[in-house]
Amino acid sequence: MEKIYIETYGCSANQNNSEILAGILTQAGFIIVNKESMADLIIINSCVVKSKTESKIKRRIQDLKSKPILVCGCMPETDFKKIKKLNKNAFFLGTHHFKEILNLLRDYKEKQLDDKKQLEYLAKKDEIKLNTSKLPKNKLISIHQISEGCLGNCSYCKTRLAKGKLFSYPQEDIIKSITQDLESGAKEIWLTSQDNGCYGYDFDNKPHLIELLNKILAIKKNFKLRLSMTNPNHISQILQELIEVYKNPKIYKFLHIPTQSASNKVLEHMHRKYKIEQVKEIISKFQKEFPDIVIATDIIVGYPIETQEDHKKNLEFIQDIKPDVFNLSKFSRHKGTELEKLELLPGKTIAKRASELMQVHKETAKANKTRFLNKELRVFINEKISDNLFRARDENYNLVVIKTSKENLGKQINVKIINTGVHNLIGEIA
Repeated sequence: MEKIYIETYGCSANQNNSEILAGILTQAGFIIVNKESMADLIIINSCVVKSKTESKIKRRIQDLKSKPILVCGCMPETDFKKIKKLNKNAFFLGTHHFKEILNLLRDYKEKQLDDKKQLEYLAKKDEIKLNTSKLPKNKLISIHQISEGCLGNCSYCKTRLAKGKLFSYPQEDIIKSITQDLESGAKEIWLTSQDNGCYGYDFDNKPHLIELLNKILAIKKNFKLRLSMTNPNHISQILQELIEVYKNPKIYKFLHIPTQSASNKVLEHMHRKYKIEQVKEIISKFQKEFPDIVIATDIIVGYPIETQEDHKKNLEFIQDIKPDVFNLSKFSRHKGTELEKLELLPGKTIAKRASELMQVHKETAKANKTRFLNKELRVFINEKISDNLFRARDENYNLVVIKTSKENLGKQINVKIINTGVHNLIGEIA
């Protein structure tokens, strides 16, 4: 097992977990390869948010029968017996045991991984995924989880069955981890979790996100900070304080607020703990303070009790807030959730509604981008696409594609926007 191939699915937290696995393994003498054909062991870091992705991963696991395969992430927590039937060569590492990867591989190699010990690697426990070796995909971007699990009980969600209750990481560990990465050359920090807004509630039943953000932004380094998904019910409690934090030039004017439905009836059935009026108020106040802010949101289309009137509310919501980033999911049932046996809407109905929502999004998002045409923006170049093509981000986290040289990677430069698309801007050096 000297050569290992890691395949990652899902969110930025999963990306970070794969970086941690790669770092620990590399430090221990293993070689991380970029082709499965070169590997002695294949690691699948799985995701269960969408059933389509879940099915794709299971087919992938079933096909990989010629080599040992380690399945980690959320899927083993809920489906390891089923996966074992799909591939007898599979063994498992639960989402709460990533830092124990070397112990697992040793037990597997020495044939000590019996059923009892395998279950130990799947048991829930508190694990702080910070301040350990990691091998980032992009050295300029540093991903930091600030907590595990959540406070929600959403009717449709399988992830919470795997992640469990909220466990917030200590602030001093987060600050130390971020500082180390900045000293190692990182220029962009991503804060990620299942819900950043509930950070610290397990300390004393109070929100601590604002406190954490201020401590991070006070680090005396030059960097940009991106706050990832934050649920509306928690933003509402700290709305004005969060807007004040966003005035700091170090933080991207980017707000990912997962709505899931614009119908209060559907939201209540989902157990989402807020009303659509709260979401609109949050977005309105951010847009008033930061007119060019990038708004990202999520909608689940075809929720079992969703009516045509509910769908109309979703369409009106997207037309109204005009999100730049729109994560649209077709509803799918997950075993073990409250909706496991609820009757589904017809597939044609779901597909039609999804198509209508996406069309409205494309029209409004494209209109958002056209206002930047011929404007000059200050951007941070954070990723190489090809020999002379690079990705960059402006202060609002708009994606800007430019032609330049590798010498500008990791630098801030001025660009003029010469063309626009639905999800990106095209720039040239000003």
